[in-house]
Amino acid sequence: MTEKTDINHIDAIRPDAPELAPYGRFPVGVATMTFINPAQLDIANAKAGEPAPVRDRRLTVEIWYPALTDRGRHHPGEYKDVITCDGTTRVSLYGRAIRDAVPDKRSGMWPLVIISHGYPGNRFLLSHLGENLASKGYVAVSIDHTDSTYSDIGAFSSTLFNRSLDQLFILDSMARLNFEDGVFAGLINADKTAIIGYSMGGYGVINTIGGGFTSAIVKSPLAPPDMLLAKRQAGNSEYEASIDSRVKAAIAIAPWGWIDGFWDKAGLEGVNTPIFFMAGSADIMVGYSPGVRDIFENCVNVDRYLLTFENAGHNAIAPIPAPKEVRLAPGPAARYWKHYADPVWDSVRTNNIAQHFTTAFLAKYLKDDNSADPYLNLVEYSMDGLWSTDDKERPKADHTYWKGFANGNAIGLRLEHRQS
Repeated sequence: MTEKTDINHIDAIRPDAPELAPYGRFPVGVATMTFINPAQLDIANAKAGEPAPVRDRRLTVEIWYPALTDRGRHHPGEYKDVITCDGTTRVSLYGRAIRDAVPDKRSGMWPLVIISHGYPGNRFLLSHLGENLASKGYVAVSIDHTDSTYSDIGAFSSTLFNRSLDQLFILDSMARLNFEDGVFAGLINADKTAIIGYSMGGYGVINTIGGGFTSAIVKSPLAPPDMLLAKRQAGNSEYEASIDSRVKAAIAIAPWGWIDGFWDKAGLEGVNTPIFFMAGSADIMVGYSPGVRDIFENCVNVDRYLLTFENAGHNAIAPIPAPKEVRLAPGPAARYWKHYADPVWDSVRTNNIAQHFTTAFLAKYLKDDNSADPYLNLVEYSMDGLWSTDDKERPKADHTYWKGFANGNAIGLRLEHRQS
């Protein structure tokens, strides 16, 4: 594909991208849908000492899926009128998905991946992952979380309460969609689901898969009034019953919550879903150590990974590259660029690395594909790996450099693996 530098690409693949980063063999379709979760607690308007009001909770999603298309034609996917992080600027993003393309059902149902953005964010913030995964044989659905998007920023307490509940509701909604009359009938295997979350989305992921909140945070002024967050507290039988066995894998990118007291060792012992963490060692928003590393270390009952981007901050890994309207904004508006970018790491590079490891991890845990193991079983520090190949570039017996990376291209990365 020929790229134009004057438009906002979400699908860029750098020449030094690791092996599993490029798009897969399936054309990609995309559709927008809205689901209504009726009569939910209206946390944004709840007041201490009064019954919490209720309202229907509206969640718009973007759905990417393997599609049937004419492979000989190029269809530049366009996402119009996307709101950026300033809350007002509208932009167009460009990828490879074809709007409302016919789904590919020739191979049966595809595993489901739910994508959950940060606060604030929107369903396009990780759209590079959505398209990429659909091209590799997944149905990926990214949520606009009410009270948490760029154009709909509500009370933070609403995000604290609803993030995990939104993820579970969309899981149920997609499962129903598979059995209803319609274009997606017979396409979605919700019994094999993964959830990917960034920042507050990662916070939601941890709670969704069994990381119950501490009793102290439930009573905190930061939490919703009248201990409403106790519904998601460790030890609460209602909460523990909500942990969904259909979720087979999880990815948490810079998950929020540890340094603010939302978890402790006891609460994280409830996590039983294999999980892959990605974090920057210089993340001052959610913390690294203390921070994401503590969540990783304390999920002791599950197979887990931690990929560290050395010297990266909070916005380095997950977001799409900054749209040009933000990147080139004059004067004070230029500060919004930082929402998408990092002082050290290039966004396309980190997106490509995230695509590579996400591909390997989900192949192993959603598709039971053991060929992914060499991409995950690595020497811990990339620079400790030895590049050793013969004159035909075939690895020798002592070759230990990171699988899928060219010589020297894994610099700045560390991958740790802990078994339950």
